[in-house]
Amino acid sequence: MGTGTIGTALTELRSAQKSAKGVSLYSRFVNRPVGRLLAAGSYAAGLTPNQVTLVSAVFSFAAVAGLALGTPSLALGLLVWLGLAVGFAFDSADGQLARLRGGGSPAGEWLDHVVDCAKITALHLAVLIGFYRHPGHFGTAADGWLLVPLGFQLAAVVTFFGGLLTEKLKPRPAPGTPAPQPSTLRAVALLPVDHGVFCLVFLLLGGGTAFRWGYTALGAASALFLLAFLAKWFRELSAAPR
Repeated sequence: MGTGTIGTALTELRSAQKSAKGVSLYSRFVNRPVGRLLAAGSYAAGLTPNQVTLVSAVFSFAAVAGLALGTPSLALGLLVWLGLAVGFAFDSADGQLARLRGGGSPAGEWLDHVVDCAKITALHLAVLIGFYRHPGHFGTAADGWLLVPLGFQLAAVVTFFGGLLTEKLKPRPAPGTPAPQPSTLRAVALLPVDHGVFCLVFLLLGGGTAFRWGYTALGAASALFLLAFLAKWFRELSAAPR
């Protein structure tokens, strides 16, 4: 298929975007537009949404493997960030491609969420392995530092599961209900817990303690946001009609 097919796909995708409510500025203005380009290219190449999900998994888990097994350096940090960022963009592309092709399937949604959960879990486990294998580089000789990736992992997984379950349990809006308008203030506030922003910390991998402190700061932000999310989700579900 030629460039005309890609152009047509991009035009259709621009009018088939999900609501930007609850989405950070990075996802809204970087990841989704890049994902749109990848979705259009995947459409022209004849790929299915599930195949795009697997491409996302390949990039993400290659980065995770490099993080766990490699020697920390500026070059490795760049490669880890690139793999995670490209994987995240393809993660956006699979859903956009599904909408372009007329809608996704339960199996495709299941695969997407399983890959996402495995990626979140494995990524923090890889950081834990790095802290354990290279204590001199990261300044993690004290065993307490090994609890940081475990705490970050817990917050990330509970946030992922809690958000997913909340969306499933909330009543669907009535047909014809206007889409909620995105808040710029909320989009800025959500930047610390956006996966794309989190990926940037791996550019500090060669910096040793700089990475440790940057990663720890994002972990603390993730824990605080989780508490706020849990309160919000519980309040919304409590107020929902039975």
